[in-house]
Amino acid sequence: MAVAVVKSRALSGMDAPEVVVEAHLANGLPAFTLVGLPETEVKEARDRVRAAIQNARFEFPARRITVNLAPADLPKESGRFDLPIALAILAASGQVPADKFKHAEFAGELALTGELRPVRGALAMALATRSAGRLLVLPAASAGEAALASGVETLGATSLLDVCAWLAGQGSLLEPASDPKPAAPDYPDFADVKGQASTRRALEVAAAGNHSVLMAGPPGTGKSMLAARFPGILPAMNEDEALEAAAVASLNGGFRLEHWRRRPFRAPHHTASAVALVGGGGNPRPGEISLAHHGVLFLDELPEFSRHVLEVLREPLETGHITISRAARQADFPARFQLVAAMNPCPCGYLGHPTQACRDTPDQIARYRGRISGPLLDRIDIQISVPALTQDELMRAGAGEASIAIRGRVQAARDRQMTRQGKPNAALGTREIDQHCALDAAGEALLKQAIVRLNLSARAYHRVLKLARSVADLAGSEFITSTHLAEAIQYRRQAA
Repeated sequence: MAVAVVKSRALSGMDAPEVVVEAHLANGLPAFTLVGLPETEVKEARDRVRAAIQNARFEFPARRITVNLAPADLPKESGRFDLPIALAILAASGQVPADKFKHAEFAGELALTGELRPVRGALAMALATRSAGRLLVLPAASAGEAALASGVETLGATSLLDVCAWLAGQGSLLEPASDPKPAAPDYPDFADVKGQASTRRALEVAAAGNHSVLMAGPPGTGKSMLAARFPGILPAMNEDEALEAAAVASLNGGFRLEHWRRRPFRAPHHTASAVALVGGGGNPRPGEISLAHHGVLFLDELPEFSRHVLEVLREPLETGHITISRAARQADFPARFQLVAAMNPCPCGYLGHPTQACRDTPDQIARYRGRISGPLLDRIDIQISVPALTQDELMRAGAGEASIAIRGRVQAARDRQMTRQGKPNAALGTREIDQHCALDAAGEALLKQAIVRLNLSARAYHRVLKLARSVADLAGSEFITSTHLAEAIQYRRQAA
């Protein structure tokens, strides 16, 4: 056979388009030409493939070799095409049979020894392969991840030689477990936090309805400590959420089987760029907001982030996804994250502290708070102050309530929301708010007063109603009462 065809997958955003690897052997001076818009990593496959074939004790053809990666207008990156290129060359030279190529897809990076190294995006490739109705052959280190996608047969191999033996019917490949049993998530416990009952309550409401939170308070009041424990009170992930979060993590090569069904927790440093936060690059990859999909994005020292960086959060906070556009391509990534942010009340941090005096001028405080724009603040559901505890309060405070107890109430409230409307309260649209967040006469009067006194925008009005719905769900109430609404209004008062 002078021509062989092997199917593989590229990555384009969350998609994994099919790539056909064609190898042709012709007479002439020995040469190895790789075409089809390959990037540098793919061009370097020529040397890796040659060494891997020779070290696997096959003969590398001393002929004119042309390998085409189709479609030609789709950029190809990473080392995932090493394995299909090597198999196509071996099949074209008659060293391995090609009868299984029609029903299988291959991806894997080759070491010079012929061993297979893991590739990123295995889960996205598996989902695309399932739609095509083929089986997928991957490095053993990536096969377990791909097996999380139900309905697709996934096989794992440790080397090029293993794959060739399987093609020849002289060996078998590994079948990874499709239902991994990861260890229970070991989150820090809320019981470690002393005092701060009001802040703990606000975080419980946020967890119940998937609301965003901004905590403002002096240094040492426990803001970062509370944020680190927040994932431990979130509801358990369902199958679809776990699969989506794993698929995004897989695109960056950061998914681990032991993290299956564990909500992501991302905490980028305040020096992060806008591209690091929302994603991008020549071949767009997900940023922190997408890697926190169905999890928590914690931004500590919020005013220390560049204002330009913070402004890119406005759209994904509303829509739950991000579209990255480049001149040659466009990529969509999910970004339904739960924002938890923390800040000091002033540059020195001690405004309102019971024992430490603030040394900042009003103008300095105004400039500091002005680093966070009004439109961004308006999109944050809960804005609370975290007060400093006095020495007596700290000494008297006992252990707080354990995360497992809080999570039980949060799970019950979230179950009510999913039964009633099929989504968390934070995701309700305008018509759904009218349907599920109706107020009685007393509640309407209270909300009117709040709109006037707090100068609430139309967006804030709807967010108060959604917060009140979450408070009512935690209380097991079918209707929103004035008590639930009053608590929700308190959470909309600007922090600090």
